[in-house]
Amino acid sequence: MAIRKRKQVIQTHNIKILIKYLVLFLLGGYTYYGIEILWRGYSHYSMIICGGICFIYAGLQNEQIEWDYPFWKQVLRVEAFILSAEFITGCIVNLWLGLDVWDYSGLPGNILGQTCPQFALLFLPLSAIAIIVDDFVRWKWFDEEKPRYKWR
Repeated sequence: MAIRKRKQVIQTHNIKILIKYLVLFLLGGYTYYGIEILWRGYSHYSMIICGGICFIYAGLQNEQIEWDYPFWKQVLRVEAFILSAEFITGCIVNLWLGLDVWDYSGLPGNILGQTCPQFALLFLPLSAIAIIVDDFVRWKWFDEEKPRYKWR
């Protein structure tokens, strides 16, 4: 009987974790998708996937690293991840699949037309916002630790 109860507790815990990450993934993915719609008037479903993955990564900053890790370093880590994810997503959807979702080849400093310094600058504030929003959502919706940041 005790083994069955323990198994139910583990299953319930796993379902809660799955729901939490699904909510965070969809929140991040649809927010990114919406930002693209506002910015350029259209988007592609691949941006929901890329945005969701990036939002999950942003949220893991304070899950995998102590709260006293400087916030600006967290932002730079998320920035690097987003640029990598955008590049990989672009290589898959634009270059490999030929969907032509975006093309930065006309902008200076671009890498294969999939990422460029101009958008890298745009992702800095978005990285900071993603970290803070994720921490707030985890605190308010999922009863996790209250966010606190070390700014230096």
